[in-house]
Amino acid sequence: MNQRAFSLTAGIIFLLIALGHLLRLLLGVPFVVQGISIPMWVSVLAAIIAGYLAYAGLRLASKPGVKL
Repeated sequence: MNQRAFSLTAGIIFLLIALGHLLRLLLGVPFVVQGISIPMWVSVLAAIIAGYLAYAGLRLASKPGVKL
């Protein structure tokens, strides 16, 4: 797997994660892990981080000169 394919794959995966967190925020879905309720602010933080990683991965994949 070359750099462009890796960046594209990682960008798409992080985009899906960010969209999942945004969907949780919009729908107000509770999330419980081993009896501990995860607060909504965690999804805000995760959506921001995953969104940036998706942006960076997709931007790197679209740079000219990086071969697929």
